[in-house]
Amino acid sequence: MSEQVRDDIRLLGRILGQVIAEQEGEDVYELVESTRRLAFGVARGEEDAEALLSAFRAVDENKINLVARSFSHFALMANIAEDLDDESALAAREDEGAPAPDASLEAVLAKLQAAGDISTSDITRVLDTAQVSPVFTAHPTETRRRTVFDVQARIIALLRERHGILAQPETTRRKARLAEIEREAHLRMTILWQTALIRIARPQIEDEANVGLRYFKRSLLEQVPAINRDTIAGLREAFGSAVPNRQVVRTGSWIGGDHDGNPYVTGETLRYATRQAADTVLEYYVDELALLEKELSLSDRYSESSAELQELAARGNNDVPSRVDEPYRRAIHGVHGRMVATRAAIANTQSDTEQGEFAPYASPSEFAADLSVIDRSLRQFNDAIIAEDRLLRIRSAVDTFGFHLNALDLRQNSESFEFVLDELFAAAGVTAAGAGYKDLDENAKRELLIAELTSARPLTFGWSKGFSETTERELGIFRAAAEAINDLGPEVVPHCIVSMTGTVSDILEPMVLLKEVGIISFDPAQQRLVGSVDIAPLFETIEDLQAGARILEELWEVDLYRHYLRGRNDTQEVVLGYSDSNKDGGYLLANWALYDAQIDIVDACERHGVALRFSHGRGGVVGRGGGPTYDAILAQPEGAVRGSVRITEQGEVISARYGTATSARRHLEAFVAGTLEASLLDTERLKQPERAYDIMREVSSLAGEKYKQLVRDDEGFIDYFTQSTPLHEIGDLNLGSRPTARKQTESISDLRAIPWVLSWSQSRVNLPGWFGVGSGITQWAGEDDQRWDDLRTLYQAWPFFRSVLDNMAQVMGKASMDLAKIYSTLVDDAETSKRVFTTIVDEYELTREVFHRITGHESLMAGNERLERSVHRRYPYLLPLNAIQIELLRRYRAGDDSFLVSKTIQVTMNGLATGLRTSG
Repeated sequence: MSEQVRDDIRLLGRILGQVIAEQEGEDVYELVESTRRLAFGVARGEEDAEALLSAFRAVDENKINLVARSFSHFALMANIAEDLDDESALAAREDEGAPAPDASLEAVLAKLQAAGDISTSDITRVLDTAQVSPVFTAHPTETRRRTVFDVQARIIALLRERHGILAQPETTRRKARLAEIEREAHLRMTILWQTALIRIARPQIEDEANVGLRYFKRSLLEQVPAINRDTIAGLREAFGSAVPNRQVVRTGSWIGGDHDGNPYVTGETLRYATRQAADTVLEYYVDELALLEKELSLSDRYSESSAELQELAARGNNDVPSRVDEPYRRAIHGVHGRMVATRAAIANTQSDTEQGEFAPYASPSEFAADLSVIDRSLRQFNDAIIAEDRLLRIRSAVDTFGFHLNALDLRQNSESFEFVLDELFAAAGVTAAGAGYKDLDENAKRELLIAELTSARPLTFGWSKGFSETTERELGIFRAAAEAINDLGPEVVPHCIVSMTGTVSDILEPMVLLKEVGIISFDPAQQRLVGSVDIAPLFETIEDLQAGARILEELWEVDLYRHYLRGRNDTQEVVLGYSDSNKDGGYLLANWALYDAQIDIVDACERHGVALRFSHGRGGVVGRGGGPTYDAILAQPEGAVRGSVRITEQGEVISARYGTATSARRHLEAFVAGTLEASLLDTERLKQPERAYDIMREVSSLAGEKYKQLVRDDEGFIDYFTQSTPLHEIGDLNLGSRPTARKQTESISDLRAIPWVLSWSQSRVNLPGWFGVGSGITQWAGEDDQRWDDLRTLYQAWPFFRSVLDNMAQVMGKASMDLAKIYSTLVDDAETSKRVFTTIVDEYELTREVFHRITGHESLMAGNERLERSVHRRYPYLLPLNAIQIELLRRYRAGDDSFLVSKTIQVTMNGLATGLRTSG
């Protein structure tokens, strides 16, 4: 542990203790302290974990709540201290002249130059299809209030200042300022203590949308255009000025458009999400233009300007008498006024009077054209230094974000699309009574869908009545998408994702609904479909992943679709589901199925002349595809990246990666660096890839069988899972807008992936991130030394295999079988509890032995010492949260559903997710 992080944690812990004593009394402070001492005793092995649990048995709900809040706040403070320490460590490396880390723009540019065989045309080919997209999704444990974020930001700023002051010689002023910093930190911590970390009511989709947009104001509005500028500048320096200017990074979102299993997503939530996103970026333009107008005070007595700049300055309401000699200010005044009017027209933010002063911009390109006039004039008259400051930042933001900010994807599962079309076809008389669409075989469905897609008449009319609530909701969502596209441009809703895709008809079905609202239309003159939305199949079960390439090839044989694809730059978007594949087949089988599916799909695309873009539906944790982004991109098979990769981001991961400008820049660089490296260099480095693939097919199959024996074949497993984890409480306690399951059922397959992973994370088992690996590898290798050597070679040479094992080890390092054993006591049937827990712990120990044997590492987190120290440091402080959660789950399930019991369970969930930085 560095001295800085130790000092910061000591300071924040001391201040937090003072606040607790002041606000709640010395008795509560002493209870917190005695709990802390006991937890450290458990961590050192001096006390049994049961002793910690027993300590809360006779404590009333009010005091338990205060203890849970105390340790949750400490987890938050630990995150702040460790993030600042990481930031300082990176800065120190740079100051020492250390080589740039692999996951950086500087490092990848050096690698590309060193390769020696990469040409400007190679770079251009990649940039022409480049789309590096972090895609934000909602998450139930990341709906903290803005107040909490603001307090965190201020404490971070205070600590940064404190670090600088501590490096100075001791003086009276230094001492006084340190005291002022501590006093303000005390103030902020007092406010934080009396602010609910999460709201009482179930978060609405609007709340989740606002949380996602918060990170644009914190970091992304500046950092995404910056990484785009720096990427192109770096490539031009390395490969010449012929490298084209492209916006490599573009952001995306599912929040407000992802209606898969979420009945609360409607046309109104989609409208809200798109309008708020637009308002976020338009407000940024308005504010930046106001600052630019103040800054560009150039007088025509001392500088020159172009004729087109003077014309821009003379337009409309730009005539400001006090600025008669300041053409740039007059020009920007008019641009600013038009942008105010644009914001008002799109987001309804200003009065009619304010809107009437200037005409709104019709499009981002029209706005960009005016900014280009200002830019050209500055450069023409030796003021490039001015053009390359705030004006450049605004221009690159417009190129990156337009008026829509980010791409909002539509997502729904294939079963729902089938239901809606069954109802629409019946109402329109397309199918006869008693022989509905859903009853047709696959070939008949395709014929009917193709006929409908080439028909000029709609299925619904303004007077159409009597549709079910589900169908009305789906139609409302598609109509709102059409409105957003009309108002903000086609980039605002560019993808329609079909979850649980298993057939060609699954992909054609949403196209009928898109045609119904005018997003897609049939052009009789060209005899083809035209539209602005990519239809993206989401392959997520093991079976669907294995069939993915075949389904796509069958789809491309449908002429109507193939012609539509040609109109979409001949690019097929494919989404890979990490969450459901993991839940379906276990960690190793899912990871291999995803890799193997990409190999097959890449091959199919090459044979059919189709370009490809993969979108990875990853969660924040390893059990849902999480892990370092740079490593994950390099771990994809050859041909799977090619300049484009979209990856979902959610939960605590978003806060950790994009909560500050520094962390956002670092992560975006890793994103871009991984994409460029995987697109232009050989990252697989396997001498005999087919041999490696054969090994993984066998090993993953054996691991999947072990997983199946527990999760699907053991009749007591569902009872064990639902009772030993807080699964049901996740649904009961309003942790997110989305229900925990797609439909009411006891089946694991219908359970949403977030509660599946979150439940195991809370109970400290982390089963989705490792179970089955030990058995699969051991059964395959046995006592054959050569096979073990083969596995060691693969670990050293193959980024995919190394990433799989390293990510697994980090998950296992955050697990605790001692705590898992206590959670197992929540299971009613003692025999089931003992049997299932024994199976879990035996597999855990076997998997750990296998990891050590293959890698040669002495610990699970070898090679990531900072994470290992973090986990070790946090362990004692998280123990009370687990103990309180177990005690209150018992009370809750016994019928005590009082406000404090239910809210405190929620506090423990949030605190553990914050402290472990893993949830779902």
